[in-house]
Amino acid sequence: TTVLIVGVLVQGHFVRSLGECGDKETETEVLLLEHDVPHQPFSQAVLACLPPPTFSITAEDQAGREDLRALSICSVDPPGCTDIDDALHCKPLDNGNTEVGVHIADVSYFIRPGNALDEEASLRGTTVYLCEKRIDMVPELLSSNLCSLRSNVDRLAFSCIWEMTPKAEIVSTRFTKSIINSKASLTYAEAQLMMDDAGRKDPVTSSLRGLNSLAKILKQRRIQNGALTLASPEVRFHMDSETHDPIDLQTKELKETNSMVEEFMLLANISVAERIVDEFPECALLRRHPAPPPSNYDILVKAAKSKNIEIQVDSAKALAESLDRAAVPGAPPYLNTLLRILATRCMMQAIYFCSGMEPDTHHYGLATAIYTHFTSPIRRYSDVIVHRLLAVCVGADPTYPALTDKLGVHRLRESRDQYETGDHGASSSIHRLQAFLEAAPYLRDKCNLVACN
Repeated sequence: TTVLIVGVLVQGHFVRSLGECGDKETETEVLLLEHDVPHQPFSQAVLACLPPPTFSITAEDQAGREDLRALSICSVDPPGCTDIDDALHCKPLDNGNTEVGVHIADVSYFIRPGNALDEEASLRGTTVYLCEKRIDMVPELLSSNLCSLRSNVDRLAFSCIWEMTPKAEIVSTRFTKSIINSKASLTYAEAQLMMDDAGRKDPVTSSLRGLNSLAKILKQRRIQNGALTLASPEVRFHMDSETHDPIDLQTKELKETNSMVEEFMLLANISVAERIVDEFPECALLRRHPAPPPSNYDILVKAAKSKNIEIQVDSAKALAESLDRAAVPGAPPYLNTLLRILATRCMMQAIYFCSGMEPDTHHYGLATAIYTHFTSPIRRYSDVIVHRLLAVCVGADPTYPALTDKLGVHRLRESRDQYETGDHGASSSIHRLQAFLEAAPYLRDKCNLVACN
């Protein structure tokens, strides 16, 4: 087929019809194809790698793991979450300190190096979240069932456990393959209500309160060190149960429990990064965030100056402090939030790298010397690789050539970074685009209503 487009003859061939322009399903399909997001059904070769749905933990599995099923472990996630990667616990120790545990789904137990499932997960790279569904990195039997840390069932986990002082100072850190049994799968709102209810004295609530108390100290310390807290509000749609069209939308309300979970996930990622780079100084998969060049901040500085607000950009700490002070008497309360959103647009993209090929390991936004991704192996393949590295560190798994191949790790990080920064867009970008498509009819109706009034 030859088509004339703006004076240029373009040749191509017809593959298939996607549907009508403007149709929600069609436009979603176009987005996925345009950004090269693999979304075909899993092949029979991949499905053949899965355990049976009746899988249960064997005596052999238990022999090589620490039994943590008696602990008051719980998960805290957004409403409707079924791919539960992480769970936490907190318990007081006799010496006045506290034991804190972050327990992550042991996905690498089910995804063995080099098989068809491993190859497919590596190809997909990440789970893509859309407004009404998600495109899983691994089959649903794993993502929503056998790997998901649901409550009241035994699950295989990889645990990071600290002893902490009352001032949230780390006394010791250990990593272990484990078996857990979460006592509750909570939403952020449910966990917040439990903590706020003074009459509740049950073990899970006590654990949540202990975690929250330590998380506040950890967050304050991070901010004092120069970590950035930049707003990027998420939009949640309320859908009509019959038509599946949006009937309302609202920005996501963040609670203390959101911050609580975030702090311990960050701490686990930092602790794991320190451990794997100590064991594998040449081939650890890490993540860094370069400092942006000063010119990136021009648009932020100019916007703030128009409101007589001075923004310092000499360092992450200076920027964070400037944003904390940025307020104008009589200005809308969301002005500071808008400045923080604008600041996110000034940032460089965080990237994966191989420890032996890059001397600068610093993460600018988090103000930490070293960082990796460990806490989301159900939805990120990079975390699976980090789990495998850590498993070798603790003697839970043997190594294999590709795991310690510096060039192999380097190529892996290049493919992950291409997905995040290149033509693929990134899962979050696709989600934003689809959110706009979802919102269009709703926003149009709202605009008409305003015009009529």
